[in-house]
Amino acid sequence: MAEVSDLTVHTGYWLRMVSNAVSQDFARRAATEDVTVAEWTFLRALYDAEGMAPSALADRMGMTRGAISKLAERLIEKGLLARASNPDDGRAHSLSLTAAGRQKVPVLAALADHNDADYFGVLSTDERATLDHLLRTLADRRGLKTVPVD
Repeated sequence: MAEVSDLTVHTGYWLRMVSNAVSQDFARRAATEDVTVAEWTFLRALYDAEGMAPSALADRMGMTRGAISKLAERLIEKGLLARASNPDDGRAHSLSLTAAGRQKVPVLAALADHNDADYFGVLSTDERATLDHLLRTLADRRGLKTVPVD
């Protein structure tokens, strides 16, 4: 009979354990602002733009246009996002944050910063830099581009 490795010998096991905890805690924090993690990443992606076509946002976030459309509808319903027609092309439109959406982003960013500090503040500055470097290296070498939203 072949030897079966224990779960805890896999780096992915530990990565997922930490990732799940960090993500779930941030999701709870974001929910206090009536926003999901996916909605937060969408809002943050638009924060530095004056307006963006949904297709460009989909490319930037590595998401399908359908997923962007669903998120946009939810954020429009919440009053955080506006859709405007393109005057040069009646079929096209752009998405931009409303004033309420623009005000919400720094609040959510502070929650994300606090969540990171809670989890990674137990590491020394050097340990944190090493962890960040290793994770960015893995993402780069694996060609990972999709913005994590869940």
